[in-house]
Amino acid sequence: MFGLDWDTTDLQRFRRDLDELFSGVSGTVHSFPPVNVWSSENDAVVTAELPGVESGEIDISVHNDALTLRGARKPVELKENETFYRSERAQGEFSRTLKMPFRIDAEKVSATFNRGVLSIMVPRAEADKPRKITVKAA
Repeated sequence: MFGLDWDTTDLQRFRRDLDELFSGVSGTVHSFPPVNVWSSENDAVVTAELPGVESGEIDISVHNDALTLRGARKPVELKENETFYRSERAQGEFSRTLKMPFRIDAEKVSATFNRGVLSIMVPRAEADKPRKITVKAA
């Protein structure tokens, strides 16, 4: 119709180029670190990708139903006469607060860091756990 004969590879390249062109303009915010969160009746698990961050540079805090991750990723130090050809990885300080679907038992939160992935076990506060009520016959 328009004289365009693009194959799938051309369309993928075109879409990638458009995404790059409009990144940051469309209002889309890419949060760092990227996380996955899943929950059960008693707890939640949060995993965060933190490549290039040392475990000692990560701060985790809890308040009521919110979990906050803070830290920093140090900038890459280039040698003399080196310049970036492309730089897409964020550097510097970050902070991310995640609201959990329940109040957190801050005393029992635990975290491990393995191969750039932070895993946080977030237990539900006892007072916030659902309770089964037994109905007594009158």
